[in-house]
Amino acid sequence: ACVCEKNKRVTDCRTDNNGRCLCQAIGSGITVDCSTLTSKCLLMKAEVMGSKSGRREKPKDAIEDTDGLYDPECENSGAFKAKQCNGTTCWCVNTAGVRRTDKHDADLKCNQLVRTMWIIIEMKHAERNAPLNAESLKKFFRDTITSRYQLDGRYITNVLYENPYITIDLKQNSSIKSSGDVDIADVAYYFEKDVKGQSIFHNSAGLNVSIDNEPVKFEKTVVYYVDEIAPEFSMKSLTPGLIAVIVVVVVAIVAAIVVLVLTRRRKGKYVKAEV
Repeated sequence: ACVCEKNKRVTDCRTDNNGRCLCQAIGSGITVDCSTLTSKCLLMKAEVMGSKSGRREKPKDAIEDTDGLYDPECENSGAFKAKQCNGTTCWCVNTAGVRRTDKHDADLKCNQLVRTMWIIIEMKHAERNAPLNAESLKKFFRDTITSRYQLDGRYITNVLYENPYITIDLKQNSSIKSSGDVDIADVAYYFEKDVKGQSIFHNSAGLNVSIDNEPVKFEKTVVYYVDEIAPEFSMKSLTPGLIAVIVVVVVAIVAAIVVLVLTRRRKGKYVKAEV
């Protein structure tokens, strides 16, 4: 037996002939290599199994992904299947498992798994007397992402600090990602869980962010996904509240035009001309 340091949502761990720790992912039974990050799809499936048994608190702050946690269908490789369903309702997802189409019936066709090429992680730190040192902050996050999450530094394209917001850009399109590279979607998932104190790593409470030996607390973390092909949402996907707002705005514009026309008619001066 061995300990899977990079994923505590596993069972039946063993060491292979090469000294690697291999385990079965909870919920899917697919073998994962504990020397690297486990795919987001397998982690979500294990998380759903955990929530069903009451071992895990409900996920919170699911602002950017309105569907929240669902029970995904995964390929044997750990990748998300392009088409995901919940009963008779189906939708298409990207490589990060985020819905990119409206929800349809089971006849929906998802021809390909569209790649998420750019992930934007936006964090807001708690109120402080003085802003953080921008260079120290950039160094901390670059070093942490490359060492803790094993992401090649060339995929970290930007770390921006605009007090109190920190924005991290991860870019990795299909043409530059090699087979040995961890996926930015998996990195973002591990990172988000770490910041929220729900770490996936074995014996880890989360990520301790310390800039110049001073701990930093975060109030909010939001993750945005940009795909190689634009998502396909229709007006049907808008919430009734938003549709009502749009209708009110349209009615207001029409009313303003009517008032303008009536006002101009009243003020209009007609000059009689002889031909």
